[in-house]
Amino acid sequence: MSLLLLAACNSGAPIENKGTPVNATVAIGSPVKPIANEAQPAVVPEPGSPGTEGGLPDDRTPLAEPKGPIDPKSAEGAGQVVQLYAALIEQGKFAAADKAWRAGINQGPLAPATLATFREVHGEVGKPHDQEGAMGSSFVQVPLRLYGLDKAGRRFNFIGPLTLRRVNDVDGSTPEQRRWHIVQSGLIEKG
Repeated sequence: MSLLLLAACNSGAPIENKGTPVNATVAIGSPVKPIANEAQPAVVPEPGSPGTEGGLPDDRTPLAEPKGPIDPKSAEGAGQVVQLYAALIEQGKFAAADKAWRAGINQGPLAPATLATFREVHGEVGKPHDQEGAMGSSFVQVPLRLYGLDKAGRRFNFIGPLTLRRVNDVDGSTPEQRRWHIVQSGLIEKG
């Protein structure tokens, strides 16, 4: 009956918007949104947000919760190495973070001496890419964003993939060789 009464009230004539916000409740009890005359400002993502310039890819696909312990040989195991690496950097534990790298690799902006020049560092780790294999080794790329302030108060924002490698379970390989190590950084500075 209420719906019929509402329908009967509409004479078909257009309703003029005088710009006055109105809160009304229709007969069935659902509120009507206020009418706004002014255009609402667009929501601008914070620089470096996922999917924006200077941010990680916006893959929108959440990682599935593991059904048990993560296999340290898997791509997710490599992702955990990068998560630990970023956490150690955020805590200023650069020597401990350095152990995630394979010995003798040029770390570029991620070298402990460079990281020590930052006053504040934050890290975001993206979803690991699919694992690839070649000649007894496995490789995985994991997106990483490091951002913050240097000691002079200037902002920095490094983003790109870290490539991790592990030797597969082959005869003669050591436990150290069979764990994930960072072997290359594709981080570049972005706005």
